Amino acid sequence: MSMPELLQREFIYFWYYFSAQFSQIAGYWVLGMVLGSLISVFGKERIHSLFHAIQKKDLGILGLIPASLIGIASPLCMYGTIPISASFAEKGMEEDLLAAFMMSSILLNPQLLFYSAALGKAALTIRFISCFLCGITAGLLVRFFFKDRNFFNFARFKEGVVREEFSHKPTLTAMNRDTDPNLFLRFLKNLLRNFKVTGPAFLIGVALSALFQRYVPAEAIASLFGKNRGFGLLMAATVGVPLYVCGGGTIPLLLAWLGSGMSLGSASAFMITGPAMKITNISAVKVILGVKDFCFYIAFSVLFAFLTGFLIDFLTR
Repeated sequence: MSMPELLQREFIYFWYYFSAQFSQIAGYWVLGMVLGSLISVFGKERIHSLFHAIQKKDLGILGLIPASLIGIASPLCMYGTIPISASFAEKGMEEDLLAAFMMSSILLNPQLLFYSAALGKAALTIRFISCFLCGITAGLLVRFFFKDRNFFNFARFKEGVVREEFSHKPTLTAMNRDTDPNLFLRFLKNLLRNFKVTGPAFLIGVALSALFQRYVPAEAIASLFGKNRGFGLLMAATVGVPLYVCGGGTIPLLLAWLGSGMSLGSASAFMITGPAMKITNISAVKVILGVKDFCFYIAFSVLFAFLTGFLIDFLTR
């Protein structure tokens, strides 16, 4: 077979896998974009007012439950979540509630939650519950181990350091672009931004999943992420860091891996360490944490991901 014929054959295979994967999950992606934009435009203020109401009710440790849920419901990325959290801190919000809100917000948002439905009910449920519990656990650790000192340091916002450190990106204090007085136009602009931001990552994710399906045997995925549970969990938690550029881009990969034998535990570990240590997220988090507390954040994310994956594999084997 000549080289042109070989390339043509491989392109046909690639296009077959790509189109099949695209048609399978594109609807979930579009649904996630639309619902995420609706929540961002019409529900964001209501969500944040609910978080502020927790402080007034003085729920104590039980406040971690709604704080974590509100973090998941918040449509803001970390560049928008940190200024909001800083404003809550100035109003006297307890740091354990802030930790629960921020941790769950890092791991999940409404858009990604809807999109994750493409992975199936089991994976979707696991993703939601694990992120919810991760937020609560983060709040509990801050509540009990940081009684005598602050865990967060929002003072650098007042000093203007954030603008300098994020000069290559939109500043943390200027992330709200939903300002059009016409609500319908505001929604359309938000939706267009979502497509522009997530579209390339989505297509890259579909392309990568097509390449995996074509050139990586299903037995290799099952052996790496399925049969050898302990090593598979460690690999999934590790691989999640460099591959997790955008949450939407990883859904096609996870769908292909799960179909090839990846365990739900390994998938859950990937879905925790990926967003927790995505470069943009840790760049934002390190601004408000000292070196010691930042290391604590990294260790907590990896350990929680590993233990969660281990528990899920134990319960589902």
